Amino acid sequence: MSMPSADQCQTQDGAKPVVSLPTSRDNKHKWLSLASSALLLSGVSLTLVGCQSAPMAKKATPASGALIDFNTVDATQRAAQSQAFIKRMQADGGQYAQIFDQDGHSSAEQQAKNQLLTAIRQHLATEHLAVSKASYHVKPYTDASSIDTGASGLLRTAIETYLYQQSQIDDGSADYDLDGYDLDSDEDASEYDLSEEQRRAVAEMVKQSSTELIDNMEADEDLAFGEDGFNGYGYDKDGYHRDDYNHDDDDNYDDEDNDYDNNYNSDNESANDSRFSFLSKVQPKELLSSYEAMQVAKAAGEYTSSLSGDNTGIIGMLLGGIHKTPEQTEALNAYQYQYLTINSVSHYQPTQKQLQSVYSYDYIAPTIQASVQIPLGLDFKNSRLTIDPSAFMPLMALADPEDTALPDTMATHTVDFGLPESVTSQISSAVLYDAFMAALQDSISELAPDYFSSVTIADDSFAQQVGADKAIKVYFGSQQSGEMVGKMIKYMSQSLQRHVDSNPDQYPDGAALKLAIDKIQQYNKGYQSADVGALLQLVEAVSPFSFHYTNYYYLDRSNQLLAKQQRVNLGSDLLGSTTSVVNQTRYDAASVQQSRLTPLLQQTFASDAPPAIDGSERIMQMRQKKSQLDEARYARYGYEDTSRTDTDEYSSDDYDNDSYDNEAYEMDDSTGMTP
Repeated sequence: MSMPSADQCQTQDGAKPVVSLPTSRDNKHKWLSLASSALLLSGVSLTLVGCQSAPMAKKATPASGALIDFNTVDATQRAAQSQAFIKRMQADGGQYAQIFDQDGHSSAEQQAKNQLLTAIRQHLATEHLAVSKASYHVKPYTDASSIDTGASGLLRTAIETYLYQQSQIDDGSADYDLDGYDLDSDEDASEYDLSEEQRRAVAEMVKQSSTELIDNMEADEDLAFGEDGFNGYGYDKDGYHRDDYNHDDDDNYDDEDNDYDNNYNSDNESANDSRFSFLSKVQPKELLSSYEAMQVAKAAGEYTSSLSGDNTGIIGMLLGGIHKTPEQTEALNAYQYQYLTINSVSHYQPTQKQLQSVYSYDYIAPTIQASVQIPLGLDFKNSRLTIDPSAFMPLMALADPEDTALPDTMATHTVDFGLPESVTSQISSAVLYDAFMAALQDSISELAPDYFSSVTIADDSFAQQVGADKAIKVYFGSQQSGEMVGKMIKYMSQSLQRHVDSNPDQYPDGAALKLAIDKIQQYNKGYQSADVGALLQLVEAVSPFSFHYTNYYYLDRSNQLLAKQQRVNLGSDLLGSTTSVVNQTRYDAASVQQSRLTPLLQQTFASDAPPAIDGSERIMQMRQKKSQLDEARYARYGYEDTSRTDTDEYSSDDYDNDSYDNEAYEMDDSTGMTP
């Protein structure tokens, strides 16, 4: 089809050409007419492609307020357009920043993080009491309805495959015979029976062969050792090749005649790369083949699947011992964890930098009740630790019965220990405490808002018990925990660096603490906090344990912390189970008054309580006593024996080994050795 010319397509007034479509008058030819119309429209469209319309005169229209019209010469109009453009750019920039700026326009996660951070800072700066209760529960690692049911973890599969390979090797070596002969068989053994004459003939033949071999070796000039100590084959008298020697340690080594590049060639590449030789032993195809064979043996009942089988060796026995079956987990819950709780009551005093607690291990069952209570006090300002050693007395009595005091002889039941002067002179525990508390808060503030989320408490019974208005969930897996640790290390190092720099008299150049902190700061520049989290994830991936824990913080309307609930899950496929720990902590006064551990806390750490025994002084006395005993023992070694006189029939010299005379005895064939 030829393209129409411009004259054919253009009208005088610039209007587009009008095309009339034929219409069908006959209803019987309706579909044919529609098809013809469609073809005609297609032809018109192709025709219009080559048409050009005549330009029309356009009226000048003002430019948009968001754009600047550079074609206008009106200064007032251009100024108004410029101002409108600037406002539009500022609005667009604000909208762009709002998308990514979570501080100025916080999301729900950022709001939850800010609320929790404010509550934690207020809580750590306020004196308070706390009551905690931890409960335990164990369940199978893989749920019965999971798609992973019946499948083993990758680490467990690798160990099982390795043990299967070892069992096959052991079985093969037991049945191995020489050249296909069973030497235990009488028929095959008869072939090796030789007469006395045949044995002598064989011995003579071997002797002649050996003599000929020696003669040939002596005649071979290449076997003669040269001046350098090596023969023509490169071996010395001890059988070592000249390439096996370390020429770097040889004083007679000539760098010009024996260049390192000449010794290191492609022929000796395998010897020089011995450090990576273990990689050549890893054969994935062989492992896969062993795995397939193991699965076939399991299906046929010819191989024990579990690691606790008799054919798995000591590794299988150890792993099988820690593995729990579903029946064992059910028994643990029914007979142990159901009645076991770890309780505590604590008194936190931030001004005095003190934390006083009483911990209790309680097992209360219908048939037995047991409780072990341990008071523990930490005084960071004075670098002191107070503890009641009653629970450890039986163990101390076994280790050192002479220095273990009886309960009746003790004036008080608490013992006070202090850090040695050598440690406190370098840095006090109060400085470490301040650095730790500041690092904790700063590290939480740097965590991503994605870790924080507000949760509903409509069905949370614990939230209803403490009267909470809202709850914030913080998830910590291996990545988050490692990142938190990395940030804590960096923040504490930074705080200690400031402390050292602000006390140049106490920490001059060359001080041990100053050098240690400088080295830590140097290493801190070589990694990101997230790298610690990634490293912990790697450890979790290759180790037989996986863990994660979730914290729930319960707040009131004024964002004051009322309680905390922590859920920890620890388990793996090797263990065969997951242990869950739920620790609930309350900070209200009513819960503290109802705790049965509160009286013991008040009795132990009250201002009018009996003073604790100075454990540091007691340890020093024990060391002095031991030193005196050792000194006395060594002194006795130098004492002279004055109990004997010269008239004694025997003297100590008679029994000196150096003067022992073997010739004073004679050997008699009948009676043996007699004087």
